[in-house]
Amino acid sequence: MGKSEVKLLGAWPSPFMLRVRIALHLKSINYEFIEVDLLGPKSELVLKSNPIYKKIPVLFHDGNTILESQIILQYIDEVWPNAPSILPSDAAQRGDSRFWVAYFDDK
Repeated sequence: MGKSEVKLLGAWPSPFMLRVRIALHLKSINYEFIEVDLLGPKSELVLKSNPIYKKIPVLFHDGNTILESQIILQYIDEVWPNAPSILPSDAAQRGDSRFWVAYFDDK
């Protein structure tokens, strides 16, 4: 897969962006990282890519724009099923994993 097919818009100190980068690496997906500055005003690319929340991370893939880290992780797992799964195969364990992700996000 070429680098131009997958792009990730984010900033290195963001834990939400880091979870997406970890997933991309676990799946061995080549991607281009587009870093934005969190200290200055929102970049035009962030505002255009995520007009609702105006936040990172944003994943671009084959003309699609995917928002919110949890949704991006599900997208990655579904679009690249031949690579190792991000979530456990057992339904109860997947539920536990989703619970802790939601807990982490809310706290």
